[in-house]
Amino acid sequence: MEDYRRVADSVAAEIGAGRLRPGDRLPPQRVFARRHGIANSTAARVYGELARRGLIVGEVGRGTFVRAAAPRPGFALVEPAGSRVDLELNYPVVPGQSTLLADGIGPLLRADVLESVMRPVGAAGTPLARGIVADLLARGEWRPDPERLLFAGNGRQAVAAAIAALVPPGARLGVEALTYPVLKGIAGRIGVTLVPLRVDAAGLDPAAVEVAARRASLRAVYVQPTLHNPLSVSMPVERRAELAGVLARLDVFAIEDAVWSFLREDLPPLAAFAAERTVLVDSLSKRLAPGLSLGFAVMPGSVVAGVGAALRSGGWTPMRFALEAATRWLTDDTVRSVARAKRRDAALRQEIAARHLEGFAIRSDPRSYYCWWELPSPWRADTFVAAAARHDIAVTPAAAFAVGRNSAPNAIRLALASPSPEVLSWALATLADLARSTPDDLVAE
Repeated sequence: MEDYRRVADSVAAEIGAGRLRPGDRLPPQRVFARRHGIANSTAARVYGELARRGLIVGEVGRGTFVRAAAPRPGFALVEPAGSRVDLELNYPVVPGQSTLLADGIGPLLRADVLESVMRPVGAAGTPLARGIVADLLARGEWRPDPERLLFAGNGRQAVAAAIAALVPPGARLGVEALTYPVLKGIAGRIGVTLVPLRVDAAGLDPAAVEVAARRASLRAVYVQPTLHNPLSVSMPVERRAELAGVLARLDVFAIEDAVWSFLREDLPPLAAFAAERTVLVDSLSKRLAPGLSLGFAVMPGSVVAGVGAALRSGGWTPMRFALEAATRWLTDDTVRSVARAKRRDAALRQEIAARHLEGFAIRSDPRSYYCWWELPSPWRADTFVAAAARHDIAVTPAAAFAVGRNSAPNAIRLALASPSPEVLSWALATLADLARSTPDDLVAE
């Protein structure tokens, strides 16, 4: 356990003596491992340790460099107390993103402009914003009608408004058997019963929707067709068309959560196949940042009034400042530039995960920001989560995603977006070592 710190100390000494200078590029971790006669996982820990000391920094797509800033004094002799590595929540941020956002938002801070953007705005937003967001959501020949687009403060609020408009209290909402945990909280507050539906390697099974609807009425189905959270599964085009046919036969609406779809622009949304049965919900929280978000929903004309009323009564209409900022970022191509960078970043992080978790039962997509890990025996998910927490690494157990009374799989979800690549590499190497041990080993320590 201490070997990687000794290697890190030697590299730190090279930096302190000036033999490695600010801006110098370090070799890839595999090359570093060969040069120092250590394992790849140990090299990852070395780089993670150096990053935590502030000595090096990783740049997506370029490599790892000695920092220009003065290093923090001293060597770390123990695991860093309180420096929690978050593999539980996904907050993707790429280099240069803040500068791009600042350039776009700057004009809104002028006194003559600020007064107008502080005024309230309704769920319909502005005609300019509706047209630009419609362009953003367009895929191939499909482009939503801007007049069927409403705005919310964020994507969660848009989902809540759609459920409130489509599913009365006490009625049933079909969901994938493993689903977005926040949805469970929303349904509980609104008083909606969730019905778990089978998911296979191609996503939500349309036959399961039909069986559940005929057994007892479903008012709607919540579905994540693209990069399903937590499984990273994406429905192929044929499955989307099949599901659209089932929705039409049953006269059931779908609430399509497309928040991660910007990472896979090759797939048309479910709404392209079932425009009159689908409320498509998306937001800027993952494309840009959760701190200044904007949610939007495209829907059939028959439910625009109902969703709009739910947004107003819930206090979920957008802030005008956020709407105007988003309009500027969409107009000057900032949103698309950041999204392109995040697609590259997600691919890089998946490569890191594949390297450290090779040989384990991992389900993911090379374009996704998360991994689903079916844990090896004798580990149980709850025990592994607790053991990871002892290393200041937070992960999410499968139980957080499970719906209904069925037992949760013995698995965890890893969110890859929040740490730096170096810290992510260290954390995954640590978890891999942990999985190769047993709970009894930890007790023996």
